[in-house]
Amino acid sequence: MNIGEIARRAGVSRSTVSYALSGKRPVASSTRRRVQDVIDELGYRPNATARALKEGRTRTLGLVIPPAGNRLTHMQLDFVASVVDAAARVDLDVLLSPSGEDHDRSFERLVSESRVDGVILMEIRLEDPRVGRLQAAGVPFVGIGHTAGDQGMSWIDVDYAGLVRHCVRHLADLGHRRVALITRSAELVAAGYGPARRAGEGFAAAVAERGLDGIEVPCGDDARSGQECVEALLRGRPGLTALTTINEAALPGIQRALADAGLAVPYDFSITGVAARTWAEDFRPPLTAADVPALEMGEKAVALLMERITAPDAPPRHILLTPPISLRSSTAAVRTGRRASPDRADG
Repeated sequence: MNIGEIARRAGVSRSTVSYALSGKRPVASSTRRRVQDVIDELGYRPNATARALKEGRTRTLGLVIPPAGNRLTHMQLDFVASVVDAAARVDLDVLLSPSGEDHDRSFERLVSESRVDGVILMEIRLEDPRVGRLQAAGVPFVGIGHTAGDQGMSWIDVDYAGLVRHCVRHLADLGHRRVALITRSAELVAAGYGPARRAGEGFAAAVAERGLDGIEVPCGDDARSGQECVEALLRGRPGLTALTTINEAALPGIQRALADAGLAVPYDFSITGVAARTWAEDFRPPLTAADVPALEMGEKAVALLMERITAPDAPPRHILLTPPISLRSSTAAVRTGRRASPDRADG
């Protein structure tokens, strides 16, 4: 049953039925009752578009993603999939909009043209102009990640500083004295990318706390970069026996570089990090890691955004997740022959 059939039975025009459903123009009360009687008789249910018109909403959420040309990581794809699925369960559509590099116009259209009821931001910087733009425009939004001054926004994030600190402590407890952090690209770190900066802070704190010889290395989000980073580390840091990483896309290259160097994981070299479960379990041997609950985070981001849309004056909410580190098979006590060189004083 459609609007045309309702109009025919009620003896009015299609536009009158549309106005009666949406409330966008006045309709005589007697006409509105006649239209409603036909709707009740036929059991008609207005579609999502009609409901959206009546509510003054688009029933569409915007999801701001990194430029697709950079190839999204498995974790980022999990975020996208979980947001889309969670939105579909409450009868909402999702409009993907790339942001960054040459895509600022796409984000601006999303904000200025009333295409969506609210926005979910991914890949947030510590100082992120998109946050200020959304606040100035009065568009409800939440972040998967958060800025340095986050009091005015709702967000959900992972405690990268705390998790990396725990990873380094785990390596230190196994006797590793020379460790590395493989983080994200130099460009992201320089731009103030939140997870990379916070991971670096956690790494530095743990290294100082345990008196370790530590080095932080930026790395592109791909296997080739991971391989090149580890090859350079092995050449330039003799005695290095372990690393931790937040760069899951670099893991295949990390694995390849260690194998090419004749280093067996975990007997000669230990690896741990923060990664999506799929990457951790596909690593060989399976990676000891804090498993980022990407699917759960996407669902919670949609729930937070619906709160912002329906109750815009409510105080913003912050959700910081600290998933446990799953002990798998990629870490082990350091071998005596692989300990740091004797010229390094421990402690």
